[in-house]
Amino acid sequence: MAFGMLSFVVFDGDLPAAEFAVRHAHLIGPDNVPVPGEINFQTGCVRCVKTNPEAAGLSLQMAMDKNTLHLLSPTRSGDDDLDERAFREKVRAERKRRAMAQHDASAADAIGPETDIPLEPLGVLTLQTCLLPERNEPYLLSLELARHRLMQFLVKLEEWQLFDLPLDHPIMVLFEQARLTFTDALVAQRHGIGEGAAGTDQTFGYSPDANRLAMRALWLAIEAGERQALLHAATDFEPRMSGEIHRQAIEDQPGGSSDRTAAGKTATVVTTNRPGVVLPTRPAIGCAVSPSAFFEAAQETALRSCEFISMPMRWAELEPTEGKYLFQNTDRWIEWAVRKAKVPVVAGPIIDLRPGAVPDWLYIWENDYETLRELIYEHVKNVVTRYRRTIARWTVVSGLHANNNFHLGFDHMMDLTRVCVMVVRKLHPQAKIQVEITQPWGEYYTHNRRSLPPLLYAEMLTQAGISVDSYAVRLQMGQPEQGQSVRDLMEISAMLDRCAMLDRPIALTAVGVPSGTPESVGHPELADRHPGYWRKPWTEQVQADWASAVCTIAMSKPFIQSVCWQELYDLPQPVEMPRGGLISVSGHRKPIVERIMEIRECMGQGKPPRGIADFGVLKGAALASSTSATR
Repeated sequence: MAFGMLSFVVFDGDLPAAEFAVRHAHLIGPDNVPVPGEINFQTGCVRCVKTNPEAAGLSLQMAMDKNTLHLLSPTRSGDDDLDERAFREKVRAERKRRAMAQHDASAADAIGPETDIPLEPLGVLTLQTCLLPERNEPYLLSLELARHRLMQFLVKLEEWQLFDLPLDHPIMVLFEQARLTFTDALVAQRHGIGEGAAGTDQTFGYSPDANRLAMRALWLAIEAGERQALLHAATDFEPRMSGEIHRQAIEDQPGGSSDRTAAGKTATVVTTNRPGVVLPTRPAIGCAVSPSAFFEAAQETALRSCEFISMPMRWAELEPTEGKYLFQNTDRWIEWAVRKAKVPVVAGPIIDLRPGAVPDWLYIWENDYETLRELIYEHVKNVVTRYRRTIARWTVVSGLHANNNFHLGFDHMMDLTRVCVMVVRKLHPQAKIQVEITQPWGEYYTHNRRSLPPLLYAEMLTQAGISVDSYAVRLQMGQPEQGQSVRDLMEISAMLDRCAMLDRPIALTAVGVPSGTPESVGHPELADRHPGYWRKPWTEQVQADWASAVCTIAMSKPFIQSVCWQELYDLPQPVEMPRGGLISVSGHRKPIVERIMEIRECMGQGKPPRGIADFGVLKGAALASSTSATR
């Protein structure tokens, strides 16, 4: 049943958009929970039909690339730099006019030339609006996207305790320009900045100048937000690694003292000053290894870059034929890790019902839950019994909340989670247990009502008395699959903060992006799932920059216990992500290996990696020469 509609005007330069690819679009309700609805593009508008009366926001993919930058120029005289300067001068003149109309001469005099902030491509990103009430007339999409990003910046400025940044700090200069430009866009909505700027009927009265200004505000706000996320990571990195955040958290407890700090130095602390728990030890960094990729170069790379290895336990590989297990490949890696490398091993997920992770013979029982449950019980028992002497931590189940393959009922999802956790607890009491969350933004929930939003699933496990030691999160982007569209650094950091509200340690168990655009992106059937990219189309260098930024952001947070890259080696037929490994198919180590090694070194020194504090990773080229020099 449809309750109401939200609609958004979309421009293409100075004209209403004749075409607009609606990709990764979904509605978002309160507490960032996706809500169902139908979204389509019609004659210059994105139209959203809701199924509930509550306010909702729209999340969708937006191109913030070179082509979009070109369209921000007001005219096409052939000299874009001249057009840009003229347009900005017109904006300043309009600000002064408004200030004088309000009889504020001092404010008018204070409006001088803007700081020269060149806009650079940000990539193709999934963004969202604020929660908006229904109304008959449409909103301006670019304006609402900018409004949300400015709001998010201010919220994080307070949450991250960065509100004392001086006004002349580069981040605050960016934000102030974004705020002023957003204000200009609000004023220009109906009137425009110059003569003839008013919109046509197809734009519902919105002027092209308003859209152009709103896009500039959005651009500046995203840039400011990414720098804010990196600054927060750089600020917290040293106290996180040294344990100062943990010591301070203990002292901030009621009755806290230096004696209590010494006594509780190994305790996990819950504090009201920060989201989530505060862990006493620094996070570990590791990598997942495919059982079949067992060769000397892979072992050497794993030894140099990883503090632990993660061994997938894909049912399809362990038991391709019912009743006949193939443990040899898995045994080799675990034996190497335990005896030669002497690094801990994290195993799992043991139960992962995604396509490709379960054997074909299991589908015979997809409609017979009792038999399926018994088979899962036996499989978990067999795997844990074999490896319980060598595994320190088990990822027990993964992605049951998405419910996108075996269509389980709510009770079945909870029951399977309980059974799997219970079996591992019984067979391996000393082990740590974690449950893995996939697609952490939860887009799947908008069209699959038999699923559960990711954080709601975790909260219901706690309410049901299913005790886990930590929650794991898969953070994969850049592949044309549901839930893997690209987000910016600010949104990634904010998502991790939401996961912290579960008051459990968080492990990132599959962090990754590709080192090249996957060939499948061009497949006609996947046209609506183009994943986008960050800053520039994916290359080995962009992959390394992204990994350096995201891993540092994650590891600076006191509730993150480990970060694990998704794959060691690019298999010819990869299970996870094409070109998503540390080693290419040809066998050469990618630049990301040096970055991970650098992060490990910086963790020991207690200083953020190169390119974080000075925002060099956002430019890429600034690090390319130094990376190639170290290889």
